[in-house]
Amino acid sequence: MDFRYVVKEQYDGKTLREIMTNELSMSNTMIKRVKLYGILEVNGIHRRVIDTVRTGDQVFASYNDDSGDLKNDPEIPIIYEDRYLAVVRKPAGTVTHPSHNHLDDSLITRLSDKTLHPVMRLDRETSGLLVIAKNGFIHNAMTDSDITKKYVAAVYGAFDPKEGIIEKNMKRRENSVMIRDTVPEDDPDGKKAVTLYKTIVYDEKEDISLVGYKLITGRCHQIRVHSLSEGHPLVGDGLYGPNSEDNPSDRFPRSIGLDKKIGRQALHAYYLQFTHPVTKEIMTFKDKIPDDIRNLFSDTASDVIDEFFSQI
Repeated sequence: MDFRYVVKEQYDGKTLREIMTNELSMSNTMIKRVKLYGILEVNGIHRRVIDTVRTGDQVFASYNDDSGDLKNDPEIPIIYEDRYLAVVRKPAGTVTHPSHNHLDDSLITRLSDKTLHPVMRLDRETSGLLVIAKNGFIHNAMTDSDITKKYVAAVYGAFDPKEGIIEKNMKRRENSVMIRDTVPEDDPDGKKAVTLYKTIVYDEKEDISLVGYKLITGRCHQIRVHSLSEGHPLVGDGLYGPNSEDNPSDRFPRSIGLDKKIGRQALHAYYLQFTHPVTKEIMTFKDKIPDDIRNLFSDTASDVIDEFFSQI
């Protein structure tokens, strides 16, 4: 991995370490690796991280992380890949990270024998676009950057108003490892959570809506919890849906059949936009709606859905 930087006036007389930290977004571990195993030059001459620089100096830092290309997996399409990162489409039912019960079949272990760093996490049943960093530096740089994330979900009922903002703090439910709840602002354990939503179509026949969501914050289960708090749980949601043990409801009589039809929570990450941490290019990725979500809707609603995705 190579880094090039022309010293700005504000760093005149500053050390290379300050530039590597503030301008190149390097962690202490990455700086140490460059120092011990890589190349660090100013105007073509070897320098130490404690050496100072002058305005206009050309800094070159390099470290070979040997991350390599991802493996081909027919169930995990690679939408984009370069030497630094990749964008893939995660299928529903696949966990992102390896765990006790998924040591060999997680998304990252299926894509590489080397260490990968998912920049974002999708629940096992959630499908869609996912960014993977190929090394710790890229992961660190992207974690601190703004990533625009948009999702679509099939939910029960119809939002009123059809679009708006949900600002409800969240925290883990007492005596539960998985379940989250919305809580009042004065709850000291609550964490800020903000979600934008917009109804794409309401299917009166099935009493379900396809809703677009944009995350402003990124809390665990945020869309699922916020949607439930507004009275519109996701179709197929085994934790927060009307047929779940933890949040049961009899408000939606068609839910048993629809939950069974899809067999997973009807949530899909369809849009990503971010600035590439090395090239600084604005990267935009869009995905179509999965068939299992689209097929929940009647023909009339499906036509509206197709039109929406043809225009994004």
